[in-house]
Amino acid sequence: MDKEKLIGMLQEAQEIHGYLPQDALEGIAQRLGLSVAQVRGVATFYAQFRFTPVGKNLILLCQGTACHVNGSAEIEEIIAEYTAVAENEISDDGLFTYTNVACLGCCSLAPAMMIGGKVYGNLDKDKTIAILDGLKGVAE
Repeated sequence: MDKEKLIGMLQEAQEIHGYLPQDALEGIAQRLGLSVAQVRGVATFYAQFRFTPVGKNLILLCQGTACHVNGSAEIEEIIAEYTAVAENEISDDGLFTYTNVACLGCCSLAPAMMIGGKVYGNLDKDKTIAILDGLKGVAE
């Protein structure tokens, strides 16, 4: 396999596991003839890759300028209270993890979050809770 396939393999491994466990990094390194340190070095360079497990619903909360000015801090408080976890932790029911991101690129929808590739915008307390309730209901 070509070294050019490294990013794709990392993405695929994360899609399968939800994060990049050590054994996946070792397997990728072996298949590509690279050291584990080289593979980890590339993976740590990109913010998209995670090295710890996350909940079933990974909430990416935008903290860009537009979202910040429009209340993303309050949305973070609502999410933290609802899930009963701090950033990057997994809720007791395994359904939620949230993390702050620099920008989702949807400033006209500020404040915004992304869950499972779907963007939710113009958030307020009621809308945020309704979205989380919906995700919790889908999982039950």
